[in-house]
Amino acid sequence: MTSLSPEGLNGLLAWLQEAQLGLRALLHALGLAPDLHGQPAWPFAQRIAGEMLALDAGHARQVATSLACLLLALLTVAVSLFWRRARYGLWTGAVAVLLLAPWPDSRLLLAPAVPTSLHTSPSGFTADSIVRGQAVYQQQCLRCHGADGKGEGVDAAQLPMWPPTLNGSLLWKRLDGELFWRIRHGMQARDGSTTMPGFGQQLSDTQVWQVLDYLQANASGQTLQESGAWTYPVRMPDARVLCRQGAHRTLRELTGQRLRIAAEDSNLQDDPRLVTVHLGAAAPDAECQADVPALRTALALVVGVPAAQLAGNQLLVDRGGWLRARGQPGKAAWSVDDLVCRTTTVASAAPKGDGLDGLIRRMDDEPVRLLRGGFPH
Repeated sequence: MTSLSPEGLNGLLAWLQEAQLGLRALLHALGLAPDLHGQPAWPFAQRIAGEMLALDAGHARQVATSLACLLLALLTVAVSLFWRRARYGLWTGAVAVLLLAPWPDSRLLLAPAVPTSLHTSPSGFTADSIVRGQAVYQQQCLRCHGADGKGEGVDAAQLPMWPPTLNGSLLWKRLDGELFWRIRHGMQARDGSTTMPGFGQQLSDTQVWQVLDYLQANASGQTLQESGAWTYPVRMPDARVLCRQGAHRTLRELTGQRLRIAAEDSNLQDDPRLVTVHLGAAAPDAECQADVPALRTALALVVGVPAAQLAGNQLLVDRGGWLRARGQPGKAAWSVDDLVCRTTTVASAAPKGDGLDGLIRRMDDEPVRLLRGGFPH
């Protein structure tokens, strides 16, 4: 059985996620999915295992074929309501289609769920949220998980089990709502013993989401420093900026345009291919200005350097709002080697034009997409 194309797989995952969210909305409207932590709860003990679909394309093809068979059977039954003379034949055909469908193993199709599995972060991944989350982390989490998130804090050796690293797939591939649940309610080993206490009494919902924002930013910086790449896509932290003609905007409002974020670079020149956002003292050629201390701290975390060493760094943001390239201090020109967040698909042909043209072409031709729990995020 052939596998789905990357576009087909992404479409299937997006459709299944929308189906789950639609079911939750319907149950919420009927009073069967009450509000929990500000969003409708998921009332079932299981959810669709998007991570298995993303991992096993053959399994995804099987699920897609089964769904097509189910749709065909439903369409056949609908036709039979109006075509009475062929009703029994159509019913027989619908049953045959359902019997012949390659139904997937439920153990692969479904995964354990918690009431907040389908919750999404309301924080907006803002610079302010990241910085506030850093403060909470340092107060509540540092002694076990360590400053770098690798689980080697001063109290880690006293725990029944060493904390896992927060810089890898454990953090990045899980659904936001399930990470939220684990922080609030803790984690248990197979024998029921507590491996991480819950912080539902110490932290508000807002603080939990802020901690998750900080963990994502910090993990991005750690992986960039260790491997030279952002292994998983990370969004540009949002913040308010002042643009030309005195217009106050947020960086999120600039999504759809390519951005260049420059930290205190006095040699900036305006470039029509990019919207330049200067971080620090005013730069005459920058289209937008961001004198926001929280944004400096957030970007330093994402890059993995102390805030005092951020000056001279430049970051490129693609049209989708994802951080894609980093220009280090003192580097004279851009090249495709500066693309540190890459797609997993086949690379495009060798880019033409100067270094920045080639880099922009690669960014545009190879968009990235983050999956959490297997679903587009």
